[in-house]
Amino acid sequence: MNRPFARAAGIALLPITLAACSVPAPYMDAHIGQALSDMQKAQTLNPGADRNTTAPHGMAASTAKLTYEQYQKSFKAPEPRSSGFVIGLGR
Repeated sequence: MNRPFARAAGIALLPITLAACSVPAPYMDAHIGQALSDMQKAQTLNPGADRNTTAPHGMAASTAKLTYEQYQKSFKAPEPRSSGFVIGLGR
């Protein structure tokens, strides 16, 4: 690379390089963490749940027992896995 071109390119890129080191806008500093707190508030289903002392409604005992038995059975006889060669061929 010839020297005059390298010097001109360096001088042309100097303002861009210095702009990258500048101080961020005051708006960004004032609202840092705002997105995180907004997302946490949006994902909270019931913010007053800790003040509710009534017992939650659950499922019937027979349904819970059947669900638990099927859950346990799924570990004893897991579904057979298909071969990796049939991926994308459909069923």
